[in-house]
Amino acid sequence: MPRSCGSRRGVYAATELRGAVNAGRLVVCWLMTLTGCVGVFLAADMVGFYFLLAVLSVGASGLVLQGGTVEALRASAVYLGLALIAEAFLLAGLVMLAIVTPDGSLLIRDAAAAIPTSPWRDLTLVLLVIGLGMKAGLVPLHFWMPLAYGAAPIPAAAVMSGAVVKASALALIRFLPFGVGLPDFGLPLAAIGLCGAFYGVAIGITQSRPKLVLAYSSVSQMGFLVAVIGMGLAAGDADTPLAASFYAAHHLLVKGALFLAVGVIATTGRRWRWPMLLPAAILALGIGGLPLTGGALAKLAVKPVLGDGWVELLAILSAIGTTLLMLHFLHRLLVSASPDPSMSAPVGWVLSWMFMLVAALVAPWMLYSATGIGTWSDALQPAILWAASWPILIGAGLALGLWRWGRYLPRVPEGDVVVVGQPVMRVVVRCAEALERVEGVLRQWPVAGLSLLMLSLILGGVMFNGH
Repeated sequence: MPRSCGSRRGVYAATELRGAVNAGRLVVCWLMTLTGCVGVFLAADMVGFYFLLAVLSVGASGLVLQGGTVEALRASAVYLGLALIAEAFLLAGLVMLAIVTPDGSLLIRDAAAAIPTSPWRDLTLVLLVIGLGMKAGLVPLHFWMPLAYGAAPIPAAAVMSGAVVKASALALIRFLPFGVGLPDFGLPLAAIGLCGAFYGVAIGITQSRPKLVLAYSSVSQMGFLVAVIGMGLAAGDADTPLAASFYAAHHLLVKGALFLAVGVIATTGRRWRWPMLLPAAILALGIGGLPLTGGALAKLAVKPVLGDGWVELLAILSAIGTTLLMLHFLHRLLVSASPDPSMSAPVGWVLSWMFMLVAALVAPWMLYSATGIGTWSDALQPAILWAASWPILIGAGLALGLWRWGRYLPRVPEGDVVVVGQPVMRVVVRCAEALERVEGVLRQWPVAGLSLLMLSLILGGVMFNGH
C-alpha cells in the first residue's frame, strides 16, 4: 500500500515539477523516502529497521527542503534535528532489547517477546515510545509536523502525512508486547495520546491555511492512535495490532488524498470547485466517522480495544472534535479556490487525486472483511450507523458556531510549542556560544598547562590530607 500510494503522489509531483531546475534532487529524496517507508514496513531485524528508518528521515527532510523558501529550510532543519534525537533514543532502546533477546537474535518479533521479562523493561519501553513517538508527531514533540507540512510542496506533504508518519506508528506497534497486560505503562500512554488528540483539534481550529489544519489533524489522529495502542497494551489485547494498523492504514490513504486535494482545489476555478470539493468532504468527514465511509469502519475496529467507560466517552468527544476540525478545513479549502472561474487543475494532479480518492473509499471496505476484523452486515446495522451519525451532527453544529464566532479565537502560530519556546532557545544559544568561547580559551596551551598543574596540586593535596 505505501508503494502504490507513493507512486500516485509521485505522478502528482512529476506534474508539478515538470521542467523545474531542482527536479532531480526531489527525485532522489523521493526515492529515499519511499525506500525507507517500504523498508520499515518489511524489515524483520532491528539493524535493518534502524538503518531504513534513518534513510527515511534523511529523504523526508530533503522533501521538505524542496519548498525552496526560508520557512522550508527552517522546517527541514527542525525535522532532521528532531529525527536525529529520536533515533538516538530509539538506538538506546534497541541496544537494550538486543542485550536481553534470547540466543542473540536481532529479529523484531523476538525482541518484542523479550520485553516483558527484561530487567530494564520500563526504561526500554520509555526509550522506544520517545524515539518513535517523536517521529510520529506525539504531543508535546509534534511541533515539527505543522512546520514541515506547511513548508513542503503538496506531494511531499502528502507523503509525510501518510506513509512517513505511519511508518513510525506501525513500528511502535511491532515492538510492543501486546500479549502481556502492562497497565502501569499502557494507561499513561493512552492518557498522553488522548491529550494529543484534543490538543490537535484545539490548535487546528485556529489555523487558516488548509495545509496547517491538516497538519494539526494529523497530530490529533496520531494521538488517538497512540491512545488505542496504550489501551491495548494495558489490557494485553492481542487483537490491538490488527485494529490499530487498520486505523493507521485508513488515515494514511485519506490524509494523503486530502493533501492532494489542497493542490487541486487551489488551482481550480469557482465553476468546478464543488465537483472537486464534495469528494474531499466525504473523505474529510470520514476521519470523524461518517457512516458508510472507511473512517466509520476504522472507529468500529478500534472500539473493542478502547472498551467502555471514560475512554469510550473521550473517544466520542474526539470524534466530535475531529468533525469540527474537518469542517473547518473544508471551509478554508473552499476559500482557497482560484478566483478565475474557468481555471482547471492539471490533468496529472486530478488523476492522482482521483486514484487516492477511490483507494481511500474502497480499500477500507475490502480490508475490513478480508482481515477478519468484522463483517459488512455488522457495520451496516442501524444502531451502528446511528452511533456513528450523532457525533457528526454535533460536530456540524459546533462548526456553525466556529464560523460565526471563530474570528475571536487567538491565532496560534504554526509550530506552536517551538514558537513559544523561541525566547528560551535564544538564551540557550547565547549560553552555548559563551561556553564555546570559554572552551576556546581553555584549549590554548598556556591555559591548559596551568589548569593541569592546578588540578595536579589539588589532587596531591587531597591525597596528602587523606594520609
